[in-house]
Amino acid sequence: MLTDAHCHPFDLLKVFPAMEEERRRLGVLCAASATDREEFAYNEGLAGAAHADGAAGLLPCFAIHPQLPAYMKQRGEECRPGEGLALLETLAGQGRLAAVGEAGFDLFNAQYRETESLQEEIFEAHLDAALRHELPLLIHARRAMHKIFAVSGKLKKCRAAVFHSWPGTADEAQALLGRGVNAFFSFGTTLLHNHRHAMRSCATLPAGRLLLETDAPYQPLRGSARPYSSWEDLPAILAAAAELRRQAGAHGSSAEELERIIETNFCSVFGVTPCPD
Repeated sequence: MLTDAHCHPFDLLKVFPAMEEERRRLGVLCAASATDREEFAYNEGLAGAAHADGAAGLLPCFAIHPQLPAYMKQRGEECRPGEGLALLETLAGQGRLAAVGEAGFDLFNAQYRETESLQEEIFEAHLDAALRHELPLLIHARRAMHKIFAVSGKLKKCRAAVFHSWPGTADEAQALLGRGVNAFFSFGTTLLHNHRHAMRSCATLPAGRLLLETDAPYQPLRGSARPYSSWEDLPAILAAAAELRRQAGAHGSSAEELERIIETNFCSVFGVTPCPD
């Protein structure tokens, strides 16, 4: 079964109305992130409909995105995370979340760096919630690996830490594992865009630590007729990952074998038992 460790169905719908039909046709099991009440309600509705129809599952996740404080500041608004954190606590307490995420840090440019202290505050609250409710944490860490290593002592207590579109090096990934973090590293279309660090990490890390994702609609394939990513991209991402591992002589070097391994990883992380057929 194809799996997608990180996507945004609510946003994908805006550019691809047939997105859920495509997901069901391909039989993709996915973790769907939401950043507000409306988005979460939409994802939860999709999950319920898929369950009722016996289709491949959709697992709702929730967090305050680390870019939100900067976006609100740009609009002249103050980011007050209390409401979002209260919603997170309610959803987690009611058993309605598959994961806390995506949460983390974005220090890509000066605009985002201006909100670094608020990002730290929000991330700490997310990590605490993941620990308190024994949920995996889906992490966004753009130009912020130093922030992740700074909290690795606490992060290793987390059920699992999933790094969305893994931004680090293979050595950094191994260092996190060496510190006892139950880390999983997710890869998307960067494997097809000649991103050296992502390619080396995917090729050399233990197969039992790998996940795949679309980040739909935000990581379109270059040269594609679609200006957005979707579940149709997963077979190409999987094939690229398997080829990288074949060239490296690593376990999981055929697409069929790697798909089974990644499905097992996904089900372990998100608590899907047993994995759907």
